[in-house]
Amino acid sequence: MNADRSAHPVTMRQVADAAGVSIATVSHVVNDKKGARIGPGARQRVLEAVRELGYRPNALAKNLSSGSSNFIGLVADAIATTPFAGQIIHGAQDEAWKHGYVLLVANTEGDLDAEDAAISMMLEHKVRGILYSTWFHRSVVAPKALKETEYVLVDCFDEKTPAPAVVPDERQGGRTATRLLLDAGHTRIAFVNTTTPSPAQTGRLHGYRQALHDAGIEYDPALVLREQPQQEGGYAVAERIRALGVTAVFCHNDRVAMGLYDGLRELGLSIPHDIAVAGFDNQEVIAAHLRPPLSTVALPHYEIGAAGVRVLLGLQSAPAEGPLLISCPAVPRSSI
Repeated sequence: MNADRSAHPVTMRQVADAAGVSIATVSHVVNDKKGARIGPGARQRVLEAVRELGYRPNALAKNLSSGSSNFIGLVADAIATTPFAGQIIHGAQDEAWKHGYVLLVANTEGDLDAEDAAISMMLEHKVRGILYSTWFHRSVVAPKALKETEYVLVDCFDEKTPAPAVVPDERQGGRTATRLLLDAGHTRIAFVNTTTPSPAQTGRLHGYRQALHDAGIEYDPALVLREQPQQEGGYAVAERIRALGVTAVFCHNDRVAMGLYDGLRELGLSIPHDIAVAGFDNQEVIAAHLRPPLSTVALPHYEIGAAGVRVLLGLQSAPAEGPLLISCPAVPRSSI
């Protein structure tokens, strides 16, 4: 049995003719229909014909007839083009594959029309469910179309719906970053927070305060500074940091820490000899390549993506109230 595979796709009729059976028999075999009465000889001839001819079943038709598929959808606003947050896709993809599913990814760049089209396409393909993800942790309004299937919010949450969500534990992360500095013997620690309202802004501040409280150190609001969450913000705050007389600084993210490095260096201060610095995010293109390499706390994007798939498949439970919190691990290097 030879077929010209460079021409048209092999049809079920061709398989039936090659195996000497009916089209219905071929359909029952390739779709593994339960209860179908097919003799072992006929089944074997069909499987051999399928292999020889290179027949591929029509996945869409199979999905439509069964009402489900081995696809999981992931709709993202920008994470496919954001290097460190792209780990969400990596984690979801690995976890989906582990359980026999393939991840369909749509990167919408925040375009609502593209988002609607992507969700509609996934629903047409009868996906097992959809992960709806953002590239940074924030509140969203989940698209109405998601309610037509099972879905999980990933790195975001909807305050007005009980939809399951998976997000980083910002409070624990802030506590862990501050703890790195406390464990090194520092007691006068500044926190450079962002000016942008977000779960990260409030959560990391709460964690900073909790770590100080646990260590028996009184919280001093004068040691909390707010700057833009970019390198320029960290650079701009260096003079105030020196004036505060602190021995350590917890920065809202690694970009702020990078700017603070530059500012402190211009003031003649060395890290960590004069001032210890801890960041947040673990953007390796920054943290691992600063001199000295930056001690930081990682945003667990890979695990967030993997957990999203597990929750969708019912392999892991999400809390009845509030999102599932994923721990942010410490990444100690040489800046403390």
